[in-house]
Amino acid sequence: MPLPSMKRDIEPWQDPNAEPYIQIESISKKYAFIEAVRNVSLSIYKGELFSLLGGSGCGKSSLLRVLAGFETPTSGRVIIDGVDITDLPPYERPVNMMFQSYALFPHMTVYQNIAYGLKQESLPKNVIHEKVMESLDLIQLSSYADRKPEELSGGQKQRVALARSLVKRPKLLLLDEPLTALDKRLREQTQFELVNIQERVGITFILVTHDQEEAMTMSTRMAIMEEGRIRQVGSPHNVYEFPNSRFVAEFIGSMNIFDGVVIEDEFDHVLIDSPGANCLIHATHAGATPVGSNVSVAIRPEKVMMSQTPPAGTRNCTKGVVKEIAYLGDISVYYVELPSGVRVQSSLPNLLRLSERNVTWDDEVYLFWRAENGILLMT
Repeated sequence: MPLPSMKRDIEPWQDPNAEPYIQIESISKKYAFIEAVRNVSLSIYKGELFSLLGGSGCGKSSLLRVLAGFETPTSGRVIIDGVDITDLPPYERPVNMMFQSYALFPHMTVYQNIAYGLKQESLPKNVIHEKVMESLDLIQLSSYADRKPEELSGGQKQRVALARSLVKRPKLLLLDEPLTALDKRLREQTQFELVNIQERVGITFILVTHDQEEAMTMSTRMAIMEEGRIRQVGSPHNVYEFPNSRFVAEFIGSMNIFDGVVIEDEFDHVLIDSPGANCLIHATHAGATPVGSNVSVAIRPEKVMMSQTPPAGTRNCTKGVVKEIAYLGDISVYYVELPSGVRVQSSLPNLLRLSERNVTWDDEVYLFWRAENGILLMT
C-alpha cells in the first residue's frame, strides 16, 4: 500500500505554475505634475482578499480608481481573467466598487437598492427576486427588505451596500475604506463578517485602507504603498515579522530600531555594535552583511523582555529607566530610556493588575531579547 502523501497545500502565489487572476502591469498615473501611481505591478489570484495599505496620499485610492475604470492610467495595463480591460469604460468591466459612503439611494427600500443594478440589465422579475433574496440571506437582513436606508444602523447600511455590489457577481470587488464610518466595536465585528461573506461567494476582493489592524485581520496578502510605489507585498504575518525596509518596519505596528555597525559576519549570525542600544546585538536573520556595514536592527516591543535582575549573558541585553507606562487593558507598554537617550518599548501582557506589579515609573530595569527576534535592515 502506498504511503499517504505528505505534500502540503501551498498558496497560489507560492506556486510558480499558478496563473494570476488579476494582473496589474507597470501602471502609472499622473495628475498634472503629480505622479500618484509609479510603475506598480501586482499579481493577484482568484478568491484573494488583497489589501492596499498606506498613508494618505500614497496612491492606493488612485490605483483603485484605475482598476474601476474611473481613471485612465498614464501607462500600463490591467488584465482580469486573461482579458485586457485597460481601455474599457467602468460599465463594461467585470468589476464593482463599494464606496466609503455606501451611496445607498435614500428613496429606495433595501430590496430596491440591491435590485437596482439587476433592473438596469432588464432581467426577468423572478430572476431579480431570486438574486435579491439570496443576497439578503447572505448578509442576514432578509427581514429588512422593506426598510429605507434611514431606518438602518451603520453596520446594516454597510452590509446592504456590500450586497448591492455582489448581487451581479462581479469578477472583482473593490472596497474603498468601507469600514471607516463604523465605531471600533462594530468595525471589528464587521471585519470578520466581510471575510466570511467573501469566502462564501468566492469573489476576489481588493481592499483599500489606511487601517493596519483592518488589513492584518482581513487580508490573504497585502501591499504596502509609499509615494505611489509598492514597498512590500506579502501575507500579514510575513510583512509584520519580516519587513524588507525601515519604512515598512516603522509603518506596520510599533518597532524598536537600533542603528549599528557589523563587527562579525558568520554564516548563521551577525554581531552588531550599537551605541544606541548600549550593547552588542547578536542577530540570526542575516543577509549580505560584511564587516563594517551600517545596519539597523528592528525588534518588536512584544519580543523585548523586561526584568529587574540581570539575565544571563551580555549580548542583546541593555539597561535603562522606566519613564512611561501606557496601560492598554490587555497589555501595558513600558517606555524605557537607555543611557544613550534612546527610548525602547517593551509590551507585556497584563497578567497582574498594574498596582500589583513590581516595576513602576523611574525603576531601573534590564531589557533583553532572543537573537532570532532581531530583524536586520540595511541602511
